[in-house]
Amino acid sequence: MAYAALLSGITLAQVGLGSVHGLAAPLGAYFPAPHGVVCGTLVASCSATNLRALLLRTPDSPALPKYAHVGKVLAQDMSLDDEAGHRVLLEILAAWTEELKLPRLSGYGMCEADIPRVVANCRGSSMKTNPVVLTDAEVADILESRL
Repeated sequence: MAYAALLSGITLAQVGLGSVHGLAAPLGAYFPAPHGVVCGTLVASCSATNLRALLLRTPDSPALPKYAHVGKVLAQDMSLDDEAGHRVLLEILAAWTEELKLPRLSGYGMCEADIPRVVANCRGSSMKTNPVVLTDAEVADILESRL
């Protein structure tokens, strides 16, 4: 476990963290939610929101083929086109969220009234390395989807 933690830390330090960790910081500060649980419960919603935003605002983003590649690898089908890779990635992440019974944010005391405070405090360094700048409304939707 220590070796895995070391490798993940080295990897994350090299590539940046993004919206999952950008939200994990204020959520961990305001609620008794473990960091790993917050990251796990948000990854599917953040990925879906990132993909939608990228496709709408920056369809030539180099992040889009990377998301597709991860979907193809997880599906064990490199013949998929990028659209199918995106779809499969989101399906797998959503299935893992359900199969692992990842807790919802409300289980740690968060409610809808807390969303603006979390959104207002999520723009730290982690969020700056997200592949697309998310609007406050998009961030709020992520949080609402996991309440």
